[in-house]
Amino acid sequence: MPNYVVYLYISFMAKHNDLGKAAEKQSAHFLSACGYSIIAQNYRYSHFEIDLIAKKEKTIVFVEVKLRSRNDFGHPEDFVNEAQQKRIMLAASYWIAENKWEGEVRFDIIALSKIHSLEHIEDAFFFVDD
Repeated sequence: MPNYVVYLYISFMAKHNDLGKAAEKQSAHFLSACGYSIIAQNYRYSHFEIDLIAKKEKTIVFVEVKLRSRNDFGHPEDFVNEAQQKRIMLAASYWIAENKWEGEVRFDIIALSKIHSLEHIEDAFFFVDD
């Protein structure tokens, strides 16, 4: 399935935390408009966090929202490194066990950039065996 690009109207003059919350809210609205049900926002397990948990049909989608006010050093999705992916997967594993989920699982990134665009990257990373 192709990635989606839509326009996002967030003031980059907002404080960092406010900007992050606005990006997560806009991302949740975007997913809802695309037919996803939002299950949770800012789900926490221990000191790990998943920005959004959504469901579409028979798939639970764990979503990392990544906002960068500057693209000088790369795109937002480039900053979801392997260590962060592992933390998200650990929290997702806990959510899966806690909710006895036996369906499909996917890890997506919603990348927001300084040019006010939103890109939904499906299957951005996968469970890995250590």
